[in-house]
Amino acid sequence: MARGQPRSEAREEIFAEQLLIEAAQRDPRRFAELYEQNFDRVYAFISRRVRNREEAEDLTSEVFHQALANLPRFEWRGVPFVAWLLRMAANAIVDRWHSTSKEQVDPRHDAEDKAALAEVEQRASLFQLVESLPPDQRLVIIQRFVEQRSTREIAAELGRSEGAIKQLQFRAIENLRARLGGAHA
Repeated sequence: MARGQPRSEAREEIFAEQLLIEAAQRDPRRFAELYEQNFDRVYAFISRRVRNREEAEDLTSEVFHQALANLPRFEWRGVPFVAWLLRMAANAIVDRWHSTSKEQVDPRHDAEDKAALAEVEQRASLFQLVESLPPDQRLVIIQRFVEQRSTREIAAELGRSEGAIKQLQFRAIENLRARLGGAHA
């Protein structure tokens, strides 16, 4: 019965997040709790991809402003709220690079900027593809690669064997590879 305990706790956490999102949709003042829970992950995601701290802070602020503005349209799909925020962050980085690349014409940085822009666009595309995965596969991919959790942790949380988690991860990656191949064909 010990296996049921982590699965129950995971369900409770997911349900608590869903309730918090619904509460924030009714009362925007409750968004502060979502902000506090997710700020560190969003900031870390952005700061690893932009040139300086000030820009990372600006983009993080922009993401949370956008999230608050779009919260009424957010639909709960059982995926952690941070995945939605990270997709917004990836899009914000792409948008920022598009606007700054039009302003900057320094040919020395042009190749670097194009490579960085291509990487961000690829990540944004990948986030969209992850969103389209079946729920179990999507949850494993997000927990494994976004939240950087071990297969053991995920297995314990979901009440499944490590082998089952590895199989879900494998299927999800194969599914993403197939979709990426179709997107670039």
